[in-house]
Amino acid sequence: MQQVVLTGDECDLTALPVHLQHGMDGAPYISASIDFVRDPETGWTNVGIRRLMLRGRRVAGVDVVAPSDLRAIYLAHAGRGERLPIAFAVGSHPIDHVAATMRIPTDELALIASLRDAPLPVVKCVSNDLMVPADAEFIIEGYLHEHGHTEPEGPYGEFLGYYGGVKRNPLFHVTAITHRRDAVFQTATISGPSMATTDTAQLSALRTEVMVWRALETAVRQVDGVYANPATGGMFNVRVAMRQRVPGEARNAITAVFASLANVKHVFVVDPDIDIFSDAQMDWALATRFQADRDLVVVTGLRAMPLDPSLAGSHQGAKAGFDLTLPILKPGAKRSMEHRVPAPPVFDGARFDSWLAALEDGPKSFGELMSATGTQDGREVVRWLEDIGATRSIRRDDEGRYHFEQ
Repeated sequence: MQQVVLTGDECDLTALPVHLQHGMDGAPYISASIDFVRDPETGWTNVGIRRLMLRGRRVAGVDVVAPSDLRAIYLAHAGRGERLPIAFAVGSHPIDHVAATMRIPTDELALIASLRDAPLPVVKCVSNDLMVPADAEFIIEGYLHEHGHTEPEGPYGEFLGYYGGVKRNPLFHVTAITHRRDAVFQTATISGPSMATTDTAQLSALRTEVMVWRALETAVRQVDGVYANPATGGMFNVRVAMRQRVPGEARNAITAVFASLANVKHVFVVDPDIDIFSDAQMDWALATRFQADRDLVVVTGLRAMPLDPSLAGSHQGAKAGFDLTLPILKPGAKRSMEHRVPAPPVFDGARFDSWLAALEDGPKSFGELMSATGTQDGREVVRWLEDIGATRSIRRDDEGRYHFEQ
């Protein structure tokens, strides 16, 4: 691979094809950069995703505000008055972006390799000792200054669909840029009213689903599905389909999701008969299986995502769980008629020589009477019931089945 290495005054971020995504953004920025730092306490490489808002030819702002491993590593360095070496990859393997969103306590270079399902080619940076993917299109090297969160930065169009205001952040100083000679510069779509279609929402949704599933595996016995709606930033609203074995498991699931690192605000738990990917079915379950004074779980004073505009500046928030499951049945019991979902008739009941023989065999639904002789004409059954009722007393049980009075 032919490479171009730029150092010193040649490291010009303004020469890259950056752009302004939103009208009130504070400056153009690199939107799809994956960051690499080394944690001196563990020796592991930490990988994340950060935007770089240009502040000059060789200086950029980096958002190190939200709770993250990078923030903890950086604050430790700044507390000692040390610069933090860091590198950003632009145009890396697509799966690397998924790895960068995960919060798993491991060396995340190994995580990238695991998700690629192949050995990860790495190369040492030109101006520091960090190891980065050798197949990236661009590597932008440098350091976060040692002065802490001192520089105003923003606004940004944020991944929750609103602007993030001006805040204090450290500065990133570029020391080298390496790129392929025929490099492709990658960007990512962020924010705006069409949240479900943005790159950041899709990545966040996948990350959230993985983290929630892992949390549920130790809290309940059978999880059938997890869906994080990208329209909510891929994070705040999560739907869980599960099969309850004992009373209270739906609430166990809700509290497990609250306690996970996924930053979920609202959890909707349904039975497996509800399609969690269908807004219509979820609305139906909320409308018909939920009582607010019985099935709503609200917990306050929990750790919150600072970018959530509904927090009004607070660092703690409330979370709500919606138990949309039906009552658990005792072994061998049937759902009450009011909890059964209608379906078209299939006429697959047992066959008999006559409707008389069918009713003498025991109670039958109207559909079972039609199946008894193979007729699909319900009018014939209605006429027969009227005629036989003139000589024998016919009753209906609680499920509406016809039977002869004993």
